[in-house]
Amino acid sequence: MTGASYAAAGVDIEAGDRAVELMKEWVARATRPEVVGGLGGFAGLFDASALKRYERPLLATSTDGVGTKVAVAQKMDRHDTIGRDLVGMVVDDLVVCGAEPLFMTDYIATGKVVPERIAAVVKGIAEGCALAGCALVGGETAEHPGLLAPDEYDVAGAGTGVVEADRVLGADRIRPGDVVIAMAASGLHSNGYSLVRHVFFDTAGWALDREVPEFGRTLGEELLEPTRIYSLDCLALTRTTEVHAFSHITGGGLANNLARVVPDHLHASLDRSTWTPDPVFTLVGELGSVARPELEKTLNMGVGMVAVVPEASVDVALATLADRDVDAWVLGGVTERGDHREAVTLTGDHPA
Repeated sequence: MTGASYAAAGVDIEAGDRAVELMKEWVARATRPEVVGGLGGFAGLFDASALKRYERPLLATSTDGVGTKVAVAQKMDRHDTIGRDLVGMVVDDLVVCGAEPLFMTDYIATGKVVPERIAAVVKGIAEGCALAGCALVGGETAEHPGLLAPDEYDVAGAGTGVVEADRVLGADRIRPGDVVIAMAASGLHSNGYSLVRHVFFDTAGWALDREVPEFGRTLGEELLEPTRIYSLDCLALTRTTEVHAFSHITGGGLANNLARVVPDHLHASLDRSTWTPDPVFTLVGELGSVARPELEKTLNMGVGMVAVVPEASVDVALATLADRDVDAWVLGGVTERGDHREAVTLTGDHPA
């Protein structure tokens, strides 16, 4: 009788080793001069002496995943973009306080390690880190047979950034008369996919390979569009002009996320007539008979990041973003709270 083994229980150590070999090429591209050593250690090393140039460096940290968007990647058997979503969710939370992302680590749990699939996920993470200007210093791949099906996986990540203490951005800097600038999203990003999947798959009965004229591509291609990563764009703004706050528009929508950086005595009024959401948002609403308030509290509606700047900074801010190929526009303004009970309101209608 053959005794029990790890492999017989469903865990393939050799496959994990093969995955590491395949991902090394991509991880090597997501680095910074401060990274010490290479892939394969028990911990990633980052030379903190680089922080000596700061008078009072504050470390910022964030962790996140990509939610049920991974279900779309699994159905399409395309795994090389979901990592960029992961990076965007993490580093753009860091930059909201003005922090420069320094490094990330990732965690991938799967029912069965398929080396090529794991390497494709890590490729996307590495590409995202390169776009964000941070290093991928380590990670973990865990095989969980019995907990996850062989083709199932989930991803999570954590990032660390640094900001000078007296340059931390946030609610305490915002003043009446400030202007709210929107930065366009690349699509749905990585939030609201439980609603989106329910509408397209369960309600409308659409298949991922359905050609959608409004998208100019298939439904699956639209749903897998990677999250735009704004960290370097936001940092460029802080270098070229005065910025009081950023807000990363993720789960909860535009109003709820911006409200997190609006102080209690102030109010931000946003004008829907300043932009037209991409067709994917309109179709979710129409196909699912989703009321506008529900859409706006679930999806980003085409705005992925918001900057709050003094009025004197608007022209330079818009020019800086244009130079970086970021579609941006004046979304609204900040006033005293007055009779407004809510921190943020949306007024008007989107252009027809």
